[in-house]
Amino acid sequence: TVRYERKMFAGCWMVKYRSRSIWNCKMMMVTKQPMTMMMKIRSRSMATHRGVLKIKDDVQEAVLRGKPVVALESTIIAHGFPYPENLEVALEAERILRSKGVVPATIAVKDGSCRIGLAHEELENLAKSGKKRTARKCSTRDLPIILGINNSNRPQWGATTVASTMKLAHLAGISTFVTGGIGGVHRDGHVTMDVSADLTELSRTPVVVVSAGIKSILDIKRTMEFLETNSVPTLGWRTNEFPAFFSPFSGVQCPSRVESAEDVANIYWSARSLNMSQGMLVA
Repeated sequence: TVRYERKMFAGCWMVKYRSRSIWNCKMMMVTKQPMTMMMKIRSRSMATHRGVLKIKDDVQEAVLRGKPVVALESTIIAHGFPYPENLEVALEAERILRSKGVVPATIAVKDGSCRIGLAHEELENLAKSGKKRTARKCSTRDLPIILGINNSNRPQWGATTVASTMKLAHLAGISTFVTGGIGGVHRDGHVTMDVSADLTELSRTPVVVVSAGIKSILDIKRTMEFLETNSVPTLGWRTNEFPAFFSPFSGVQCPSRVESAEDVANIYWSARSLNMSQGMLVA
């Protein structure tokens, strides 16, 4: 059973997705922007990375015009759910965003190019790729590899993680990204050094990541310590307890609490005015 709640706050969109036993996800589009500065950043970013990125027409137009755009990852499609449930989730997430006047941009790598926005037939092909083993999970470190290897050895799809989706969204001039649970410090990670690249990307890429929190199988306390050490603003959406992916309860307190999407937007732009390079995590 899936239930969707939709709300709008002070010109900033928020869509909250809830699924019993699958995931809890909050979606928020930060639209309160100094438009002149944002247009310059987006135009420069898209021009600089035009050879690497292939941006869907409606996404490119929305970015250039300063309209709301939200990035979506593709690992959940290729490897998160079986077909056809994965396709249904992908299409429904895009439908919800469009119903609120937001342009969705599902991000993936296809045939050696970074795709910012996918057509329906591409989403369906991606959804089938996990079973066909034509998709490779693609974090930030994998991007140059999957782009640089020759055609005979290259997988058809690169399914982007939280880290690589953040990276590509930023290159395309998109400042808001929605996902399920993020990676973190694994249990006994202080011994194994098994730490997700999602955290590294949050420490250096200025994108708002709206999520269902940190995956419950991870060491949430140490993950929060990592985020603090790397100066990543970490916000609880109307909660004092940080969510644990499919559960709203983790036993770990939120560093900060926000009550409105306008608060999130103000914090994001305050960080930009301080010339901070970090992203933001909202859960």
